Amino acid sequence: MLKISQTVTIPASEIELSAIRAQGAGGQNVNKVSSAVHLRFDIQASSLPDFYKERLLKLSDRRISSDGVIIIKAQRYRSQEKNREEALQRLAELVRSAAVVRKKRVATRPSGAARAKRLDRKSKRGAAKALRRKVTDRE
Repeated sequence: MLKISQTVTIPASEIELSAIRAQGAGGQNVNKVSSAVHLRFDIQASSLPDFYKERLLKLSDRRISSDGVIIIKAQRYRSQEKNREEALQRLAELVRSAAVVRKKRVATRPSGAARAKRLDRKSKRGAAKALRRKVTDRE
């Protein structure tokens, strides 16, 4: 059972975990032991509330396939158990991040004084650069 919030949990039966061989350095251990963990979680078939499902499916995250399946590969640690915990932690973080409702951005405009100040800075900068030019080029 994976706890997402006070009221929302994901049963272990909905999370598919499989051990695979990790990539990268690690000597012979990498070739012999399946220490990496591959996690698959089907959003549509889950018991998550509809709000969570909709928000997860709208996310443009590369870990979510076009079929609506979250795929997480954890291979940071040499221990399979630590990788399993990390994969579950990452799944919980992804689901929690989808539930956060972001505040709507209010469009603002720079004040007239700020615009005037910017233009003044630009003209002063241009004047300083003009002084660096050759005397024959000035006019």
